[in-house]
Amino acid sequence: MAVTLADVAARAGVSAATVSRVLSGNYPVAGATRSRVLRAVEELEYVVNGPASSLAAATSDLVGVLVNDIADPFFGIMASAVQSEMEPEKAGGKLAVVCNTGGSPERELTYLTLLQRQRAAAVVLTGSAVEDPEHVGALAARLRRLAAAGTRVVLCGRPPLPEAAGDGDGDGPGGGDGDGGKSLGEPLTVAFDNRGGARRLTEHLLALGHRRIGYVAGPAERTTTRHRLEGHRAALADHGRDHGHDLLADAGRLTVHGAYDRSSGYDGTLELLRREPDLTAVLAANDTVALGVCAALRDQGLRIPEDVSVAGFDDLPFSADASPSLTTVRIPLHEAGARAGRLALGRESAPPGGVATVRTELMVRSSTRTPRAG
Repeated sequence: MAVTLADVAARAGVSAATVSRVLSGNYPVAGATRSRVLRAVEELEYVVNGPASSLAAATSDLVGVLVNDIADPFFGIMASAVQSEMEPEKAGGKLAVVCNTGGSPERELTYLTLLQRQRAAAVVLTGSAVEDPEHVGALAARLRRLAAAGTRVVLCGRPPLPEAAGDGDGDGPGGGDGDGGKSLGEPLTVAFDNRGGARRLTEHLLALGHRRIGYVAGPAERTTTRHRLEGHRAALADHGRDHGHDLLADAGRLTVHGAYDRSSGYDGTLELLRREPDLTAVLAANDTVALGVCAALRDQGLRIPEDVSVAGFDDLPFSADASPSLTTVRIPLHEAGARAGRLALGRESAPPGGVATVRTELMVRSSTRTPRAG
């Protein structure tokens, strides 16, 4: 028997009208209530527009593109690239709709529910994922249900979904079925080599002679933050083994976390200078954070790079024009977004195992140099 709206209401302990309001998204509902309703939807595997059989295939021309912050150039570039693949001459006139989550895991799930109701032809999720087990489970279930109903799902800039229980044979993500090694109904992934990029960036600073390196990292609960921090610390560990000193001992003290924005770079740098006044280099979570780092250093009377070297990540358009020009790690965001768009439309074959990894490139510019003497 198909799960009904009343079943969801009973599980969540609310009225059917409240469930309808949550799923429609057009009426204010308290956050705790919305969470209970969405949890009940996941637990009961409720399909919004009736029984699953009615959603055997997506039928609309709608493509949803989920971003954390459309005002952030990182997401703006990717969303624009995805949309460029939806032009009439390429895709027969698909309509790309950008959904701005504001970094909210709850809003991410709500948008996916709305896109399922609209029988979206495809969904592209961009940027890092939240590492909360409950959210990861709810997100994975929602995306697999979308994919199984005929919606093409692509993750761009985030890791693959955890393997579903009972999927695969231990030979790779999701086993194989002849579709690039990916199980039927599994989302595809365009992942970024964040670990490798951060490792090369730290190796660059170490090769210049820097040993007191601060790190203004992103939010601790985000996958991108963890992967970039892992790459940074792997480089420190390797250098310590090769040269007989332990740079990891101070890595925790010389790391601060904040948002992926300029103010976090500014405040984080002041905290790093308080902890280590003789800092010779600062790595930033991304290029926008690096702008805040540079502003804080200048306000403290420090020169870049003569006194302190600064490096970012992503190679956003302003990075080469900053003063001094910013050493950073280039992610080909437009190319990655365009590929995600083609995969979402079925215009490009799925990569082996369903996962394509986008390589990064170290861009050495004027904001880094050998540390000052002493």
